[in-house]
Amino acid sequence: MNLMTFDFDKMTNRFDTNSYKWNVGCKELPMWVADMDFETSPTIIEAMQKRLDHHTFGYTIVPDTYYEAVAQWWETRHQFHVKKEWVMFCTGVVPAISSIVRKMTKVDDKVLVLAPVYNIFYNSIVNNQRKVLSSELVYKDNKYSIDFDDLEEKLANSDTKLMIFCNPHNPIGKVWSKEILEKIGNLCIKHDVLVLSDEIHCDLAHPGYRYTPFASVSEEIAQNCITCVSPTKTFNLAGIQTSSIIVPNPTLRKLVNRGINTDEVAEPNVFAIEAAISAFTKGGPWLTALLKYLMVNKQFLEDFVASQLPELQVIHSEATYLAWIDCGSLTNDTIKLCEFIRKETGLYVSEGAIFGGNGRNFIRVNFACPKERLEDGLQRLKKGLEPFLSLSDQSR
Repeated sequence: MNLMTFDFDKMTNRFDTNSYKWNVGCKELPMWVADMDFETSPTIIEAMQKRLDHHTFGYTIVPDTYYEAVAQWWETRHQFHVKKEWVMFCTGVVPAISSIVRKMTKVDDKVLVLAPVYNIFYNSIVNNQRKVLSSELVYKDNKYSIDFDDLEEKLANSDTKLMIFCNPHNPIGKVWSKEILEKIGNLCIKHDVLVLSDEIHCDLAHPGYRYTPFASVSEEIAQNCITCVSPTKTFNLAGIQTSSIIVPNPTLRKLVNRGINTDEVAEPNVFAIEAAISAFTKGGPWLTALLKYLMVNKQFLEDFVASQLPELQVIHSEATYLAWIDCGSLTNDTIKLCEFIRKETGLYVSEGAIFGGNGRNFIRVNFACPKERLEDGLQRLKKGLEPFLSLSDQSR
């Protein structure tokens, strides 16, 4: 399929569609949740239309073609050999994570994360009466790294039973190297801590960076690793509710399978299967075009901030369509900053405090939208920052 076939410049209108992202005022512009403003791949729409045309929507099984599609995608796209029997369907990565937390740990156990990190991890831990144990990433010279001494100390805690890992990392956009993954994985084995790796952003690695599946690093690490994957971020299918859990270890796989079935999150809706199979078997050309478009948007955002908003610093990202922007020279309370910008301009972005760690100095901006909309958002950001700077100066 010709790359020019895909129109990412189309100004999609998502008002009045029950969109979670666009449940805002008519003059507001949401650039917060990780949900793209692009139409998905035509091949996926075609597959769902074919299913829709059947006019009957009863209970749905997960066919072998689904498992084959998942395995084939990771084999060809990421050079990770996944056996069909390792794969289980789940209604979403978040339901999978919460179910695994419940099944693989006990009340009051500690679950380790590297902060700042995707805020729903905290919910999955706390809402299930487990305790968050946070190893904060080191932030220096506008870059993040792992404090391995702190990490090992917390892994060695006898109450630490699980580590929820983000690969690539949201919100900082980090693609972890094989060497880093190996070091973390071996520490987890040493201290008998299970790894749960959320790899939902894996297909959104930027040019020049290669995502490494955690479970592909070594056979020993694979046997201590549960991986959650999905086409939803890659192909803008979050509302379809489709994901997979990959578990090479048969003992762990049996427990996880029992957990997701007990929690009733292992049965698909009629479109979840069709969308995923089409994405993983025919979605490659669309994804190639998407990544090119996203990189143009990313460069535009970085150039705009550097020239128009020098008080801010865009952290260099290696994956995702989310810009992590340091506002520390202006404020250490970006909750107030985000509220101010939204009130002044209608621009809705994510305050970094929800991600933990040093997130209170940051905002997160979603640039997966038509360039015209991105330009609007950045102009609103500039418009909102000018009076905020004036107020900050007056209060000093």
